[in-house]
Amino acid sequence: MKSRDAVIALGALAQESRLEVFRLLVRRGPRGITPSELSDKLSIPAATISFHLKELSNAGLITSRREGRSIIYSADYDRMQELLGFLMENCCADNGGKC
Repeated sequence: MKSRDAVIALGALAQESRLEVFRLLVRRGPRGITPSELSDKLSIPAATISFHLKELSNAGLITSRREGRSIIYSADYDRMQELLGFLMENCCADNGGKC
């Protein structure tokens, strides 16, 4: 992952409600959740949920798919792993690799 991509992803997560949405999507797993379910579970207005989903999607942290008339959102686990890998890639490098 490039530094610029990491900054965009971390920026998307640097807002309390978006972080809460993302963490719920991570817990939900690949089956995902609809925006209306997210709104109900988190007590966040639907318009605000839509804004947060757009930001997380633009950062590449979530994916969406259509099931019938519904759009289902899920965490993008590969992208999440890339971000974690980027953050950890030089872990303890200045300490001889000993953390």
